[in-house]
Amino acid sequence: MHLPYDEMHLDAASLRSHYRPFAEWLESTAPEVIARKREEADLAFHRVGITFAVYGEDAGKERLIPFDIVPRIIPSDEWARMAVGLKQRVKALNAFLHDIYHDQEILKAGRIPPRQVLDNALFRKEMVGVDLPGQVYAHIAGIDLVRAGAGDYYVLEDNLRTPSGVSYMLENRRMMMRLFPELFSRQAIAPVEHYPDLLLDNLRAVAPAGIVDPTVVVLTPGQFNSAYFEHAFLAQQMGIELVEGSDLFVADDVVYMRTTHGRKRVDVIYRRLDDDFLDPQAFRADSVLGVPGLFDAYRRGQVTLANAVGTGIADDKAMYMHVPEMIRFYCGEEPILSNVPTWALGKPDDLKYVLAHLPEMVVKEVHGSGGYGMLVGPAASREEIRLFRDKIAANPANYIAQPTLSLSTCPTFVASGVAPRHIDLRPFVLSGKDITLVPGGLTRVALKEGSLVVNSSQGGGTKDTWVLEQ
Repeated sequence: MHLPYDEMHLDAASLRSHYRPFAEWLESTAPEVIARKREEADLAFHRVGITFAVYGEDAGKERLIPFDIVPRIIPSDEWARMAVGLKQRVKALNAFLHDIYHDQEILKAGRIPPRQVLDNALFRKEMVGVDLPGQVYAHIAGIDLVRAGAGDYYVLEDNLRTPSGVSYMLENRRMMMRLFPELFSRQAIAPVEHYPDLLLDNLRAVAPAGIVDPTVVVLTPGQFNSAYFEHAFLAQQMGIELVEGSDLFVADDVVYMRTTHGRKRVDVIYRRLDDDFLDPQAFRADSVLGVPGLFDAYRRGQVTLANAVGTGIADDKAMYMHVPEMIRFYCGEEPILSNVPTWALGKPDDLKYVLAHLPEMVVKEVHGSGGYGMLVGPAASREEIRLFRDKIAANPANYIAQPTLSLSTCPTFVASGVAPRHIDLRPFVLSGKDITLVPGGLTRVALKEGSLVVNSSQGGGTKDTWVLEQ
């Protein structure tokens, strides 16, 4: 069996050059010192409240996302190429979103079947003809990358609705610098701590026309949301207000925030709740999380929502397979980052092939996220495969399938010592006046031996991600 790509080791006897300083430090540091520092990290994460609520667990328990002290290290030249590919992809996704809500040129050209877009539940007819500042829809994108085979990077999925995890990227770095300052003197590691400033600059850049000094807020569903820690953290780091729907109101198509000094106009809302809950007058009438009249104010250009309403169509897994064509259509270039080969089960030939190879496949719901509603064939029992086969047969178009990639591994502290565990990477790409990103991202790690599911909701952990400077 071919072993997965090892981020740290060339082979059993030798290290990759960019890992040598870290490996030398690890070798020279007493195990009891490392054990003590790992305990310190756990205590510190608990103290600042970095927890994650997993839906479905009894009593809505919150738990710590396990943090591993072995970093994922990326050489500068490797990152430079990756960054260009990420910017290209996000540029095309924003162009696609503007196009489908305006002239629909890509559909008219037959490059994507129109019904796949227009009949998709995530296509928001209410957004047709709505003009947005800078034509930006996905202000914050989390693009999930995996490494497979001989070390090539592939895009696994695009997260454009309310991508989460950036707070863990920032806290992981803060923790490593606090616990192991000596490591940062051995190598020049690119900083990530300016992300909140970059995010705020991007959000201010897309304020409605004519607003000179925009007021930006973070809109959260509230403390019972699984990512509430992140909402509060980012608001605090940007120095802006964290608000819930009840803190805002609309008058004469302008959004205001209630304050102790009276009402204050709000110009940009970084919203962390889904489209359906934003405005009970426009979407779900039973939503108590949103702001009545918000969508009308938005449609009239009186407030900017980040990410835009209707962005979900572009991160739907049914659209994923068309992103390379979007890049060719809107950028006139070949994709720099490749997709994972994907079968759409709504196509009879694809369905036939996947059903014949189901035990080897990863199958995902097209609207699914967070590692839910998926089958990892090689890790599934015969009964699980049988039940999933029935689900597919009932609604084939609801699923896509991909080969089971052997994700790259990185040494990780586990109960038995240091052992390889599979990882992915989620860089965060910001769109405002320009498309920017900090060097790094959130490295997620599957802590169960052999597991390929890295999602926090499925028991995954995280690592600090180091991009080396030249």
